Amino acid sequence: MANMVEEPKSDIASAGPRSVTPGAPDGEPAPRKSRRMRFMLLFFLVAAVAAGVAAYLHFQNRVSTDDATVDGHITAIAPKISGNVIQVAVLDNQPVKTGDVLVRIDPRDFQARVDQAKAAVLEAESRLRSAQVIVPMTNETTESGTSAANAGLADAEALLAQAQVDYEKASGAGLAYAEANVRSKQASNERAQADLVRMKTLVDKAEISQLQYDSYVAGARVAAAELGAAQQQVASAQKEAAARKAALDAAQSRVNQAKAMVENSVANRKQVAVRTADAGTAAASVAAAKANLEAAELQLSYTTIVAPIDGVVTRKSVEVGQIVAPGQGLMTIIPLQDVWVTANFKETQLANVHPGQEAEIHVDMYGRSVRGHVDSIAGATGSRLSLLPPENATGNFVKVVQRIPVKILVDQQDALILRPGMNVDVTIFTR
Repeated sequence: MANMVEEPKSDIASAGPRSVTPGAPDGEPAPRKSRRMRFMLLFFLVAAVAAGVAAYLHFQNRVSTDDATVDGHITAIAPKISGNVIQVAVLDNQPVKTGDVLVRIDPRDFQARVDQAKAAVLEAESRLRSAQVIVPMTNETTESGTSAANAGLADAEALLAQAQVDYEKASGAGLAYAEANVRSKQASNERAQADLVRMKTLVDKAEISQLQYDSYVAGARVAAAELGAAQQQVASAQKEAAARKAALDAAQSRVNQAKAMVENSVANRKQVAVRTADAGTAAASVAAAKANLEAAELQLSYTTIVAPIDGVVTRKSVEVGQIVAPGQGLMTIIPLQDVWVTANFKETQLANVHPGQEAEIHVDMYGRSVRGHVDSIAGATGSRLSLLPPENATGNFVKVVQRIPVKILVDQQDALILRPGMNVDVTIFTR
C-alpha cells in the first residue's frame, strides 16, 4: 500500500554478527540470564523465609498429638438377683432411654415372698393393736385394784383401832371393877355368914328371938347371892375381854390381809410396765415386718432391669430362658452424648498447657474437626499408671520421653457421633 510507512529494520539485523555466551540459550544475553537467576533465587529464599516464619508463628502457640482416643462412660448391666430370664426387650446396638426395660426375670418366687411379708405385717400390726388396748385396760384395772386395796386397808386399820380400844376397855377397867366387886361381895358374904354362925349359937341359947335369927339368915343368903352375882359379872367380864381379844385378833388379821392386797395391787401395777414393754415389742415386730416387706419388694423390683442412662446397647450376651446370677454381665450401655477425648501428650509439650484452653479435635473417621477445651491433666504419666510400671532403679536405664494423659471435653457433642475407642488427632492452643 502506498500510504503505509515502511517499518525500520531491526537494530539486531543491522548490527551484524554478535557474541554469544557458551551454554546460554540461543538469542539470550548472559547478563540478562544472570539477573533472572538471581531474582529466582531471591524469590525462593524470601518464600522459604516467609514459609518458615509462618510455620513458626503457626506452631509456636499450639501442641499436637495423634496419640488420642475417644473415651466415654461404659455402664455394665448386671442383675442383682438370680433367676430365669423371661424377656429380653432390646437388641444389640439399640438406642435406649433412661428407664426403658432391658430384661425381665421370672418374678413369681419373689412375688410369693412379698405376699408372705405382707401377711407378716398384718399379723404384727394386729398384735400391736391388741397390746395397745391391753396397756390402758391393765392400767385402769390395776389402778382401781390399788385404790380398793388401800381403802380396804384403811377400813381394816380403823376396825383394828376400835377393836384395840374395846379390848383394852373390856380387859381393863370393866374386869377390874367386876373383880373388885367380887372381893367386896365376898367380904360382905363372909361377914354375913360369920354373923349367922354367931346368931345360930345365940338362938340355940334363946338369947335372941327366932325373928332376929331369921333376919340374919336372910342377910347371909342375900350376901351369898350378891357374891354369886358378882362372880358371874367377873366371869362375864372375862368372857367379854376374851371376845374383844378375838375381835382384836380378827381385826389384825383383816389388816394383814388388806396389806397383802395392797402389796398385790402394787405388784399388779407392774403389769402396766410389762404390757407397755409388750406393746413396744409388738411395735418393733411391726417395724421388722415392714422392713422385711420392703426388702421383698426391693427384690421383686430387681426382676425388671431398666436402663440407668441414655445410650446405646452394646455387647448383649443374654437370651430368653437363660439362668442368670447376681453380678453376671448381660450387656453394656454407652452414652454417645457424653464422651470426651484422652490425648497422650509428651511431657515436653505440656509446659504451657492448662485447663480451659481451646482445643481442636480431628476425627479420623469423618475427616472433620470439632472444637473442645482442656478439662484436666492427669496426675501421673501413663506408664506409671500401667499394670506393670517401669522399674528404672534396676538394669540399664534409657531415658524415654513419657506421655501424660490430658482430658479434652468436646464442645460440639451433636456435631459428630463419637464412639469410645475412635482415633483422633488433638491440637491444643496454648494462647
